Amino acid sequence: MSVWVDAARLSLGASVVFLVVMLGVWGRNYLLFRSKHALGLVVFGTFLLAQSLFALYYYLVDPTLSVWFATAVPAAAWRVLMGIHVLQAVALAVLLWITWD
Repeated sequence: MSVWVDAARLSLGASVVFLVVMLGVWGRNYLLFRSKHALGLVVFGTFLLAQSLFALYYYLVDPTLSVWFATAVPAAAWRVLMGIHVLQAVALAVLLWITWD
């Protein structure tokens, strides 16, 4: 089960990095163009970053939940959570590629 936990944590860490980079680009674009589209991307990215940071906090730092996630969560649940986090990281990587281009 440790593999699933580590994959979920790594995927979330990658998502956080991708979102920080994209928020920098989107924020710069908003300051430059003052468009609602850029503002919407900044708001979306901020909420998704908050969600990812909360999940990462619970997986790594929280004294109660991090132990529970690492020991008591069934392997099937971890496979699903890992799949969700990996898909999110892949989607954000594609979005980062498009944003950076």
